[in-house]
Amino acid sequence: MFCNQCEQTANGKGCTARGACGKSPEAAAAQDALIEALRRLAGAMAETGQASGADGDLLCFGLFSTLTNVNFDASSLKALAARVLARAAGLAGRDCDAGAEAASLLAQAPSPDRFSADPDVCSAMQILLYGLKGTAAYAWHAARLGQRDSALALGMAKLLCARDGDGTARGLEDWLDLALEAGRLNLRAMELLDRGATRSFGDPVPTSVSLGHRKGPCILVSGHDLADLHELLEQTRGKGIAVYTHGEMLPAHSYPKLKAFAHLAGHYGTAWQNQRRELPGFPGPVVFTTNCIQNPSGYADRVFTCGPVQWPGVGSASGGDFSAVIAKALEMQGFAGEEAGGALLTGFGRQTLLDAAPALLDAVKAGAVKHVFLVGGCDGARQSRGYYADFVRLAPKDSLIVTLGCGKFRFNSLDLGRLGSFPRLLDAGQCNDAYAAVALALKLAEALGCTVSDLPLSLVLSWYEQKAVAILLTLLALGVKGVRLGPTLPAFASPAILGALAERFGLAPVADPEADLRACLQG
Repeated sequence: MFCNQCEQTANGKGCTARGACGKSPEAAAAQDALIEALRRLAGAMAETGQASGADGDLLCFGLFSTLTNVNFDASSLKALAARVLARAAGLAGRDCDAGAEAASLLAQAPSPDRFSADPDVCSAMQILLYGLKGTAAYAWHAARLGQRDSALALGMAKLLCARDGDGTARGLEDWLDLALEAGRLNLRAMELLDRGATRSFGDPVPTSVSLGHRKGPCILVSGHDLADLHELLEQTRGKGIAVYTHGEMLPAHSYPKLKAFAHLAGHYGTAWQNQRRELPGFPGPVVFTTNCIQNPSGYADRVFTCGPVQWPGVGSASGGDFSAVIAKALEMQGFAGEEAGGALLTGFGRQTLLDAAPALLDAVKAGAVKHVFLVGGCDGARQSRGYYADFVRLAPKDSLIVTLGCGKFRFNSLDLGRLGSFPRLLDAGQCNDAYAAVALALKLAEALGCTVSDLPLSLVLSWYEQKAVAILLTLLALGVKGVRLGPTLPAFASPAILGALAERFGLAPVADPEADLRACLQG
């Protein structure tokens, strides 16, 4: 196997024996086969020039299934590859032994340079592919909430078809332009997801979320999918079961139609990489709705997965049926007593931030707010990720911190106080809610008659997997410059690619928090 798509890939180069995430060589091979099957589906879609809702959903579901920490079940990945191949053949109007074709793809063991013999082209193609994977995740979530765009799906299909030796001569800049086009498509996907979430559950409002617990049976919901959480809340209504969120589900408490459920009780645990330490102590079943799942050894008998998430041997709650989860919760004791715990503030979503934009502009013009830092993205296990908490602690008291993603669990319990009418720390939600921060930046730039890069705004991002790649490409496609990225730079980005991005966009690695702060404030 060879996989270098996540930030924690082995030795900063690539996993060759087993994934740092726990992915087996068999699952890695099945994912590689699935990607090739998806290229065939994309080619058939591009050839017809049409993308039905079902085909777009299948393309996105397939790509989403290959993200880091999503599907670890080789058998389900092989079955999905066969399904994709059958649909590709149907679109192309040919007969197909999907099982045999899937087996043939599975036998083609890829090498590190499988995209191209040219290391820079190989790097650019990986950036494009990983950006499309992230876009697929956002588009799939949006589709779950009734928001689809055939032009988006077709655009993704055409980009997925692009490869070295496909008959089109492309230089490095051409490949980078394709990656930026993926970023523009991702902006559309995030816009659709924002629309789906707010139309389904209302605009998020600032909400204090309990970190305590109630006595009695309980269920923990992890991942990102609000539709699954809503369905679970409906099915557990009146059953005496308290539902808690975990990880990136924290912002769910800020949506009016979700927080209206009295048994949505609070939040448990921190970011994804701590689940093997934190989740065994939760006295009820755990539902993983999307990434990020880790090996649930020791409590797998009470783990259930939904949608693209798969782990061999655990329960399934796919199709919106949570009856087995509910039965397990009622079978277990739950929490023996009540505990107050602390609280976290979340819910500064798109509309809340846009409503605050005029007051923020006034505060900036008056000098009360000197700078805004967006410190957000993925968390992970590397000790160097302590950089982000240090950066936030050191940020001047006349600055605001906007955050999103699970990286905020490094610092969202800090009491940073207030700056005028604003809490200094504004939690905009999940990584899925990145559109809120983008919308705020565009609104401020429009009001001030400048570009986003001219704002007193600095972006300090942490990345782990492919949704973060998609968001970075979106920012670059919008012309945002001076982004700092860490804790390490992607192993799949060649020196020439990194040099081009540094020259065109000022992309830079994080270094020392004090030095980076000075540079942000001087820039």
